[in-house]
Amino acid sequence: MRDILVMGIIVALVLLTLRRPWIGVLAWCWISLMNPHRYTYGFAYTAPVAAMAAGTTLLALVFYRQKKSPFQGAPTVWLLLFFMWVTVSWLMGLDYKTDYLQWDKVMKVYLMVFVALAMIHSRLQIVALAWVCALSLALLGAKGGLFTLAHGGSYHVWGPPDSFIADNNEFALALVMTIPLLRFCQLQMPSARARLAMTAIMLLCAISVLGSQSRGGLLAISAMTLLLWWRGHKRMLGGVFIALAAMALLAFMPDTWTERMNTIGEYQEDESAQGRFSAWWVSWGVAKHYLFGIGFNLARPELFQLYSPTPQLGTPVAHSIYFQVMGHHGFIGFFLFVMIWISTWRMASKLRKEAASIAQARWCFDLAGMAQASLLGYLVGGSFLSLSYFDLPYYIMAMVVLARAWVRNRGWETETHTGRPWQYRLGLVEPLHGTPPAAPAGRKPARTSSATLQPHR
Repeated sequence: MRDILVMGIIVALVLLTLRRPWIGVLAWCWISLMNPHRYTYGFAYTAPVAAMAAGTTLLALVFYRQKKSPFQGAPTVWLLLFFMWVTVSWLMGLDYKTDYLQWDKVMKVYLMVFVALAMIHSRLQIVALAWVCALSLALLGAKGGLFTLAHGGSYHVWGPPDSFIADNNEFALALVMTIPLLRFCQLQMPSARARLAMTAIMLLCAISVLGSQSRGGLLAISAMTLLLWWRGHKRMLGGVFIALAAMALLAFMPDTWTERMNTIGEYQEDESAQGRFSAWWVSWGVAKHYLFGIGFNLARPELFQLYSPTPQLGTPVAHSIYFQVMGHHGFIGFFLFVMIWISTWRMASKLRKEAASIAQARWCFDLAGMAQASLLGYLVGGSFLSLSYFDLPYYIMAMVVLARAWVRNRGWETETHTGRPWQYRLGLVEPLHGTPPAAPAGRKPARTSSATLQPHR
């Protein structure tokens, strides 16, 4: 039954993509982030659902009259250069035949990011992309949070099987990046009840991060929370709420969790941490001796013998987005990778400044700030986790680029303000002159707060 349901939804999305091609981007994001087919037990588990969504979207792109150039800012140029360098690095690697499957997987991620940049342009489309990315992982995060509460935090929370984020550490980092996106979606909702429900989902995602028992996840959520607190309008109240929530959650977690987190400050005696350092030395040594890196496989005993001071403590992965890219693609690949995120951060800062005084672009102000919070979590937590090629941060980059283009093109002057009631409630469209749409018969009209009608200061 579950297989039929999942496949039915995917087939419906494929058919809808033929009519509205940009829906295919949302379908791809949902499948690649949530991996719904991995929660089935029959034919759907191994069905090529991602290929179905991607193939239909690429076909629709050919006939899509509203497509634009995907290169609308520095981050996209850096991504293209990194895309090309990764391909060269793979071909020049130690074993390009064995690495082909990983290269193919990575290239599909980057290709669909460029497709999203070419097909998505309006406020409705950009905000819809944010909703899909956020809810795809938030549903799993809420489930993990409830699981943690039900079992007292005694068990790890894991991500979708056979995915980029199947491991508890990677799943925790993905949820950290999701929480600011949920906050962005919450800011666009006029209903107080809906905002309260979103707060509950964010708290469950935070509980799920702790329930994963990931030390990298703890560092990431701490950095992300600190940035959100610093940028809040009511720091005192926000600080008290964060402190109380943190104390309650930490008191709830078992002693085994506390002992594991305490090893962060005792890395000299922690074998796992020493294994990470060993892998980092290998990545550094490879980058020094191989201009193009060695491809996608660093787990080679001979490399640890050559470049690690403690080869017996080697790990099969780099446990760092930075050292992972450095070993895979050399110093040049590392430079290009870092520039993607530096340029994205700078563009988000510029977007915040440009949108702050424009009432119609307040959602762009919110998006830029939350994108930076997500990226900070990724860049901090990613220091200890191997998620260099995960889809979500690249889609966050795409949202920033698209929102900046929307502001520079004064999108509010060309887009219509008509929409269905549910679209207003999700913040997908802006009510004309700040007036909410008429509610369906039997329902009360949605309230519009004063913040909805005023620009950010």
